[in-house]
Amino acid sequence: MNRCLPRLLLLLCPGLVWADGPFVTASETLLQRLELEPVRAMQIAETLRLPGRVALDEHRVARIGPGVTGRVTRVLAFIGESVKKGDALALINSAELGKAQEDYLKSRTQTNLQRLNVGRARRLLEAGIISEAIYRERESMLEEREVELRAGADQLRVLGMSESALARLNSSGQIHSEAPVTATLTGTLIERHISIGQNTQPSDDLFTVADLSHVWVVAEVPEQQVQQVNPGEMAEVRIPALGDSAIHGPIIYVASVVNAATRTVTVRMTLDNPAGRLKPEMLATLVITHPPQQSLVVPVRAVIRQDERDHVFVRREPQRFELIPVTLGASQGDYRVVMAGLDEGEVIVAEGAFHLNNERIRRELE
Repeated sequence: MNRCLPRLLLLLCPGLVWADGPFVTASETLLQRLELEPVRAMQIAETLRLPGRVALDEHRVARIGPGVTGRVTRVLAFIGESVKKGDALALINSAELGKAQEDYLKSRTQTNLQRLNVGRARRLLEAGIISEAIYRERESMLEEREVELRAGADQLRVLGMSESALARLNSSGQIHSEAPVTATLTGTLIERHISIGQNTQPSDDLFTVADLSHVWVVAEVPEQQVQQVNPGEMAEVRIPALGDSAIHGPIIYVASVVNAATRTVTVRMTLDNPAGRLKPEMLATLVITHPPQQSLVVPVRAVIRQDERDHVFVRREPQRFELIPVTLGASQGDYRVVMAGLDEGEVIVAEGAFHLNNERIRRELE
């Protein structure tokens, strides 16, 4: 008797819509307002349009700090300037560097004295005045001194001394406690966090230099569409600030994790930028177009968005429809590609789905 009740009510009340969970039994009046069509396959060239931005190529960025603790005495480079690898960007007066040079010079003097001792011991050994054991002991002491000297030279290099500065120290024996902060990359100075008189430490980032002849375009693709993006494939980018002309380049990276907050995956393409027209943080649109292929589609107007998912009404009986969840791709004109949830030939509500769903919700509330 329960099964007959909806049909009896429809006969008695022609305008009634009977709702049963995801199922809706529509009256003849409402049925006339619906447009039905089967799910069908079409040749679709899927195109993804992803909002993005121009970004620095992180493989071509150097964040530069001092090699020593000290006080800034001179700043030699400013934002926007082009610098070459090895150029001095600032000078730091460092007591630490002066002490390291002093220790190095002392170690060099002691090493030279030990070399003289070994030479003297060799002559005494040849004259039979000292034993072989004493000579070997003198040689061992020389090796220790030479190890200490090499360690001192390495320490000076770590503190920022160049090979030419180390050679001058060896030749003159004069201590210079001013250490340069040098560029480690050829490019453009884009950040500066330094001023005269500032105290610095090796952990400080004082300058950022970037090679802007290559840049990235970074975009976010919804997780449902990430399978349509593959490293190595060519894409195009359109930048409104440059007249929206298309620039082509390869996709070089697709992230391995989904951003939990946005439910998107980061993708990245690389572009040559010899003239410097592409500026970091410019807005961009990343366009990825795939060759046409046969795909199931549904009209955009048939889709109901509910509970953060896409749904469509499928006809189960002449007047009975079921609201089912489906997985759809991006819009392609008036259609959306069916990824999962529907089979070819199933009849869906192509027009009027919104009204049918409103009646279903109203009946559930009642």
